[in-house]
Amino acid sequence: MKVLIAIDSFKGSISSIKGSEAISLGIRDIYPEAQIVTLPLADGGEGTVETLVQATNGKLVKKEVIGPLKEKVEAIYGILGDEKTAVIEVAAACGLPLVPYNQRNPFFTTTYGVGELISDAIEKGCREFVIGLGGSATNDAGIGMLQALGFRFYNMNNEKVGVDGQALTDIWKMDLGHVNTKLKECTFRVACDVKNPLYGPDGAACIFGPQKGATPEMVGQLDKGLKHFAEFVLDKLGIDINQIEGAGAAGGLGAAFSGFLHAHLQSGIELVLEIIEMEKSMQGIDFVITGEGKLDGQTSMGKAPLGVAQLAQKHGIPVLALAGGITEETAALNKLGVTSYFSIVNTPMTLEEAMDPKVTFSNLRSTTNQLFRLLQAVRTGVKT
Repeated sequence: MKVLIAIDSFKGSISSIKGSEAISLGIRDIYPEAQIVTLPLADGGEGTVETLVQATNGKLVKKEVIGPLKEKVEAIYGILGDEKTAVIEVAAACGLPLVPYNQRNPFFTTTYGVGELISDAIEKGCREFVIGLGGSATNDAGIGMLQALGFRFYNMNNEKVGVDGQALTDIWKMDLGHVNTKLKECTFRVACDVKNPLYGPDGAACIFGPQKGATPEMVGQLDKGLKHFAEFVLDKLGIDINQIEGAGAAGGLGAAFSGFLHAHLQSGIELVLEIIEMEKSMQGIDFVITGEGKLDGQTSMGKAPLGVAQLAQKHGIPVLALAGGITEETAALNKLGVTSYFSIVNTPMTLEEAMDPKVTFSNLRSTTNQLFRLLQAVRTGVKT
């Protein structure tokens, strides 16, 4: 018996690493000699750094940077086992959780710290970057990050503009003479699972601004700023950053990475699976176990369990998916590679109880135990 465990974190409850441990114990309860391969997952969002660092025997790096409110914060990024690839979650430097609820205002938040993390990794010898977008508190189209990397933007009076969302409408001139020269040696792969343009009804401000604290009036002003910046870049560089798929991700960071750093934006889970070489790990596997906190319609749109299931389906390997919650839309996964899916909640309980890490760990182990007990009975034809 050889089993591959590849689950995402059960967000707010248990990490993919601890969840994998619980599932492993459930398997060994029934098959003590089972060969178990564990590959914790993330989809480009929260947990991506930890996942890729562990999978490649890399290391975590702490760095004090300018946070979203322009105050110092301690951010963590990873350097993978090859010692040349840095993995950065932008939320570590400009994430919404770093901003108290009563201070959320994308006029004044900045991505400057993201640029500082990139600069630090470059100084440590990294030339390849994996960037996880999502969860930002910003709407500055990445001008904060770009300024930390040496790009300079000026207003009509030849004064440097600010590093936040409100500064976008002030930009009239750009100076590339101070850009970090080592950026030319760097390659950026960006995990981006949204298709939004930079501005307009489906742009960064209109769609994501309100959750970052923007009022309807502010949304309008921010959208004007994004449009002005896009037209400025088109005029000066000949690049239409608005029409790039995913330009509006993370308050416009997608546009900055693609337009200025020539990044390749791709599906988060596809990027992660590629880096950890998931397909190689499926050789000789009898069963794959995947899962996340909740299986729903979003799962079938490209989240971690779907990526795993599609690879397993390619090799004809049965897939079991485990989750805390399951909705009716989850049935679509049966046509996309998931053989069977199961909720680990085995008795009536509140959401708070179900998300308790100890309860989740116990439920993952016991559910796996019961599934493999059934499997053992079917395989041997012996009642247990």
